[in-house]
Amino acid sequence: MEAKKEKPAKGHRTVLGFDFGTKSIGLAIGQEITGSASSLGAVKARDGIPNWDDIAVYINEWQPDVIVVGLPLNMDGTSQDLTFRAKKFANRLHNHFRLPVETQDERLTTADAKARLFEQGGYKNLAKGNVDGMSACIILESYFESMWQ
Repeated sequence: MEAKKEKPAKGHRTVLGFDFGTKSIGLAIGQEITGSASSLGAVKARDGIPNWDDIAVYINEWQPDVIVVGLPLNMDGTSQDLTFRAKKFANRLHNHFRLPVETQDERLTTADAKARLFEQGGYKNLAKGNVDGMSACIILESYFESMWQ
């Protein structure tokens, strides 16, 4: 009989982060215990819908305990069209993979991601997939920070 894998306690989980977009969805993997995240790049999407098999590759490889999806809000904190689409994407992730899914405010992550990437490698480092993956990293890092506040 196979031993059932125990779920790690909050603060010790592996977290897969997503930066939702209509054409590209950034991914990052992070560990709550260190509060750090690493970009996994991006997958293509068509009108906000990815090839779910592409997402499954990351789920199977990293075996996350929880998924975090960035929530694009207006600067005043109100919702916009993309907010609802990101929530729909979060619900679809949960339905496809049966993992807990949380959302995280992602205001200003794209600007922050571009600044970080530029520091690391100049303009050539600002490819769309790099920006989306770094945005997913920043979403995870802000999620980790909010856990300890």
